[in-house]
Amino acid sequence: MDVETRTVRRIFLRIVPFIMVCYFIAYLDRVNVSFASLTMNKDLGMSSTAYGFGAGVFFFSYFLFEVPSNLFLARVGARRWIARIMVSWGIVAGGMAFVRGETSFYVMRFLLGAAEAGFFPGIIFYLTLWFPERYRGRIISAFMVAIPLSGMIGAPLSGYLLGLDGLAGLKGWQLLFLSQAAPAVILGICVLFYLPDIPADAKWLLEDEKQWIIARLQGEQEQIAARRHFGHFGILRSLSDPIVLKLAVVYFALAAMNYGFIFYAPQFLAVFGISNQMIGNLLIIPSAVGAVGMVLWGRHSDATRERRYHLAIAAACSIVGLVGAAFSDNIYLTMAFLSLVGFGVSAAVVFWTIPGDFLLGAPAAIGIAAISSIGQFAGFVSPYIIGYLKDATGAFSGGLIAVSGIGLIGILVLLVLIPVVRLSLTKAPAE
Repeated sequence: MDVETRTVRRIFLRIVPFIMVCYFIAYLDRVNVSFASLTMNKDLGMSSTAYGFGAGVFFFSYFLFEVPSNLFLARVGARRWIARIMVSWGIVAGGMAFVRGETSFYVMRFLLGAAEAGFFPGIIFYLTLWFPERYRGRIISAFMVAIPLSGMIGAPLSGYLLGLDGLAGLKGWQLLFLSQAAPAVILGICVLFYLPDIPADAKWLLEDEKQWIIARLQGEQEQIAARRHFGHFGILRSLSDPIVLKLAVVYFALAAMNYGFIFYAPQFLAVFGISNQMIGNLLIIPSAVGAVGMVLWGRHSDATRERRYHLAIAAACSIVGLVGAAFSDNIYLTMAFLSLVGFGVSAAVVFWTIPGDFLLGAPAAIGIAAISSIGQFAGFVSPYIIGYLKDATGAFSGGLIAVSGIGLIGILVLLVLIPVVRLSLTKAPAE
């Protein structure tokens, strides 16, 4: 086995499964409110508009604190800062069990967004410190399989926990929040002892493997630095550079469709009069489709070294699925459309292979955070639009069409304004 294969495999097995579990917990704590809403909204007397605002306010604080969070990450190191993020969000996520009305719901969701801010872009930046460009499609796809897995495992688990209403004197949705928050604190502590900051610190790499990965990544960084972006620019430039803003618009569109789907999928199915447990079981299907699609689409993108059209096709599937679900009055047809959305929003993670073609060094952490925070603001906009239009019209269709329109704008920006970049270095310098 050559040094490249050995090194990439060793790094993958050491890092990716662990951070996938961490992101699984992060995503579950972020979106489990969608299941809690099936009984929590009634218990707290909240309207669809109030729920949509509360679900979305998470992303407002996430937007405010993500770039500052990654500034600290760049200074203190990914390992320490990721651990801090996980412990703090776990504590706040557990506190969600004690909300008593709209105001406390808004406050706790805001605090949860502030606590988690920086985790995802921090992980993306961390992966760029370990994996060469040609591997990032499959690596990021493997890591982000945690998203559909959170649906496959989290959906039926959440449905089960809602059914335990009254256990220990707690509501089902309170048990849901408490039980799904504890793992974040435990894993956050584990991060301190398990993740090294950079390859040079990895005692588990052989010497030739360590030399190979350091030289390979240095070679790619020199190519990026030779282009215009971020070779020698500071933080302010990384926040205002046109390519960052364009990528942020694209990610905003992708996130709008994703969170429109995530926060309302249980309610889409609830209109058919089925039980909460059955809703959880049915939502395994689009999550499973998404998991398979994410891995295969990422691998195909790597194999063809093509990113933009892969991303555009995934986004188009999300649009078709959302529009179809908006007008479906049959549960089987709705499930088919939701499965198409499941594939689209999951396969769209190929987006995160693109920023690494333009961003370099410490400012890259800030650029990636800027893209993520601007894009994640869609998590505030999208649920609120859907909730508001649901209260105004009595149907989900208007909101889903509006969110699909945002997705179409994202595809146009991607294909028209984002340049094609391919790094020429495909073999290790040592070879």
